[in-house]
Formats: sequence, C-alpha cells, structure tokens
Amino acid sequence: MAVETREEDAIRGVVERLTSAYDKTRTPAQVEAAVATAHAAFSERPVRDFVPVLVERKARALLSKASG
Repeated sequence: MAVETREEDAIRGVVERLTSAYDKTRTPAQVEAAVATAHAAFSERPVRDFVPVLVERKARALLSKASG
C-alpha cells in the first residue's frame, strides 16, 4: 500500500507542476486529462518506481502536441 500512496502523491505533484507550467494555454481539466491518459499507459507495468517521471514526460508531450 505504501508504494501506491507514494505514486498517488507523486502523480498529484505532476498535476500541480503541469497545471502551473501550462496555466496560460491549458485548463486544469485538460492537464488532469493528459496526466490520466499518460498514467493509464503505464497501468500494467510491474515496476512502479519511475512511473511518475514517465507520466510527466508523456503528459508534457501530449499537452505540447495539442498546442502545436
């Protein structure tokens, strides 16, 4: 359970960072959707240590792609 809690906390941090980084071009709902989409892509991966970092990278790519 502790790993899940750490991952959930880290994902909330990703949402906060990206909401701040994209505050001029994306709504918080759009950021949350991008993070949720990115996080879902890693749902079946057994090793969870790097999932938040990978989610942030994938979500940034999704948000940047959508803007340009």
